Amino acid sequence: MERRGVKRIVFIGSGNVATHLALALDKVADVVQVYSQHLSSANELAVRLRACQAIDNPSQVTPDADIYIISASDDAVAKIIVDISVSNGLWLHTSGSVPMSVFEGKRSNYGVLYPLQTFSKAVAVDVSHVPFFVEGSVDAVTAEITDLAHLLSSKVSAADSRQRKMLHVAAVFACNFANHLWAVADEVLADAGYSFDVLVPLIEATLAKAVDISPLQGQTGPARRGDTDIITSHCAMLSQERAILYKMLSQSIINQYKAEKDE
Repeated sequence: MERRGVKRIVFIGSGNVATHLALALDKVADVVQVYSQHLSSANELAVRLRACQAIDNPSQVTPDADIYIISASDDAVAKIIVDISVSNGLWLHTSGSVPMSVFEGKRSNYGVLYPLQTFSKAVAVDVSHVPFFVEGSVDAVTAEITDLAHLLSSKVSAADSRQRKMLHVAAVFACNFANHLWAVADEVLADAGYSFDVLVPLIEATLAKAVDISPLQGQTGPARRGDTDIITSHCAMLSQERAILYKMLSQSIINQYKAEKDE
């Protein structure tokens, strides 16, 4: 049943980000449709919402929603905008690296609602703690997107397309690259007969220290000390690919603190 005065929202996409945002918004708005090229994927999300239709045809997107949120892979956003003929309402995408200009000439009211967080469907996230970065085609639209973001989180800031892309780059370093290094560490531990659990206290302490005193001041380890003998001995224990990665990261740390000393 439609609730009077509550925004009607269509989600275009049903992946990780769409799932978490749709579930959060469905508590404060009416998510009326989920569109995906794969009906089974749209259904998977729609059944978790209060009263939502799953669709897989662009022509089925309702023309009378208030907000249309494209939450799909970066390279799909431009095509989606062209494929869906509905042009009224407020159109948003959730990408960190797709510029807002992707909507120019195709929609009248548009912008970006970017959550700075890693999402996986099966892992719960408290969206109220997620920082959101917003951008609108005009000031009034920016205000509308800001109001929408505040329904989800108190951590809402403005960011233009360049700033948002830099945020995305930083997030890749802090999240995606860090997670890859944990995966590498997990494999190294397995070779020695240990599980990833032994590193959890170290990871937790490292994060706490980075927050307390900054990552720059909290850096430790052989590269920070300039201990080239240890670096060489570690690399000798690794596969060629892992040794290259170890040397590259070690040299980056050495260079960073050498530059600091030279100042």
